[in-house]
Amino acid sequence: MSDISELIADTVLDTQGLYCPEPVMMLHSKIRDMNVGDLLLVEASDPSTVRDIPKFCLFLGHDLVSQSEQQDIFKYFIRKGES
Repeated sequence: MSDISELIADTVLDTQGLYCPEPVMMLHSKIRDMNVGDLLLVEASDPSTVRDIPKFCLFLGHDLVSQSEQQDIFKYFIRKGES
């Protein structure tokens, strides 16, 4: 995974305050509208995203470039794959 300080997202999706399954549903909708290779930053407060977002990426062919947590906010940089 890349150093988060070097990453610049093409799009940001703020799902803070939302709980499963809303963050992943919003992620699915947002990434569908992006171009292959674009970088998406997802910010979430729901701890279940630690399990759900990596699985989402694995199953749908997107690259989880970076995953981190700061002050109870989870950040995921996802590069859209070919799917």
